[in-house]
Amino acid sequence: MATKTKTAGEKIGTETIETAIKTGSEAFKTSFDKAVKNYDQFLGYGKDTVEAYMKAANAAGKGAETLHNELYAFSKQSVEDSISATKALMASKSVHEAFELQSDYAKSAFENYVSQVTKLGEIVSATAKETMEPLQGRIQAWVDAVQSTRAA
Repeated sequence: MATKTKTAGEKIGTETIETAIKTGSEAFKTSFDKAVKNYDQFLGYGKDTVEAYMKAANAAGKGAETLHNELYAFSKQSVEDSISATKALMASKSVHEAFELQSDYAKSAFENYVSQVTKLGEIVSATAKETMEPLQGRIQAWVDAVQSTRAA
């Protein structure tokens, strides 16, 4: 009888081990598939984020170039206006005429300056908006990715 009990015990132990191995293998496969799916999701998130950063960098570069061109054009025009005003001032025939020319030039230069500052502000604002646009959705995408990973 002792032999039968031992054989039955060995059979029960073997079935338990086989069941445990099968259950462990299935759990490992399920966990591995889940990990691969999450890895693919995060890999896609990273790719999208890199693309968003590239778009933002391009927008910032274009904005900086536009700003540079505007500053250069304004500076060039200011120098030309200054030279023209100086020539007119030197050619004036009276102090009163010189005073009026100088006053007109100062008024014109100030108006041009205010106009240019406004224009530059609009360029900076538009550039900032265009630069941040591709990045705005990335934070929400990260939150969504983390939540879907936790839920799965």
